[in-house]
Amino acid sequence: MAWKKEEFGTLPDGRTAWRFTLSNENGVSASFTDLGGTWLTMMVPDRNGSQADVVLGYDTVEACMNYPGQLGAVVGRNANRIQGASFILNGNVYQLAANSLGKNNLHSGPDFFKNRLWGTGVEEASLGTRITFSLFSPDGDQGYPGNADITISYTLTPDNSLQIDYRMTADADTIANFTQHAYFNLAGHDSGSALEQQVWIDADAYTPADAEGIPTGEIIPVGKTPLDFTVMKKICRDIKALSNGYDHNLVLNHPDGEVSLCASAMDEASGRVLNVYTDLPGLQFYTANSLNCEYPAKNGALYRPFCGYCFETHFFPDAVNKPQFKSPILKNGREYRTTTVYQFGVADDE
Repeated sequence: MAWKKEEFGTLPDGRTAWRFTLSNENGVSASFTDLGGTWLTMMVPDRNGSQADVVLGYDTVEACMNYPGQLGAVVGRNANRIQGASFILNGNVYQLAANSLGKNNLHSGPDFFKNRLWGTGVEEASLGTRITFSLFSPDGDQGYPGNADITISYTLTPDNSLQIDYRMTADADTIANFTQHAYFNLAGHDSGSALEQQVWIDADAYTPADAEGIPTGEIIPVGKTPLDFTVMKKICRDIKALSNGYDHNLVLNHPDGEVSLCASAMDEASGRVLNVYTDLPGLQFYTANSLNCEYPAKNGALYRPFCGYCFETHFFPDAVNKPQFKSPILKNGREYRTTTVYQFGVADDE
């Protein structure tokens, strides 16, 4: 295993952001920046050994900070939506920024963690080379209570997995609900539409949402709906039955808190496969419906709707306001600990 550090760019205040690249003995590599702990690249082989970068992303500081899509970003303190941009905790009302439709909060914006420099440490761990990004989030940051210490660790393993470990402690009850907002295209980040790729999700139910993306509070079966991915199918097969593509939270079947396989994707042409493991209860499947970048991304790529897809593992959207959902509240003195793994491989053609 190996790693290297290179200058990534300069922030508006003059500080330097760095790019870190981890590599394993198979020639697989992943790169990140301490600007937000953002996942920049993932180089993996196809069935013939030819490598491609399979995560969408930007390659400059300016693009990472200002361009849309949260590409490869660490999202927190709360991922996804909070209705009314507010919640009640211990009898107190906490108001967040209404950055979605002027009324709800989305991904704890607009003061995103992706635009902050995180502390960095690299080590050789038992599973492989690990880079850990750390951030102190003060009481009131983004509107949330409590001084919080946050770490996000990425470990590149010998079996071509990227393991992501999230940790957070706080000195007051607060919300802890992080996700990695990577967009995948197993044919290559700049290959165009990903709708012909196939997806399986281990979820028999989903949380229906209103027109603003806020869950109604119900949990209903995916059977006979476009949300049924219990048998692997092409993304394009049922997408036309939806008004604007997939942007839905699936209720995962696995036992609570158990890191287990929850989703898979495959690109038939290249043979590349992605398996997703998590211990979290929900997975937001999003097909880049609104990703229509006017500015070039990595290597000059121009990303359009449906050119990638996200497997965002998390607590359900608006769970803090829905007592029937598993709670994202982190109690004072407790530690938020969760793991998600993205494992890359090649399909068995036999």
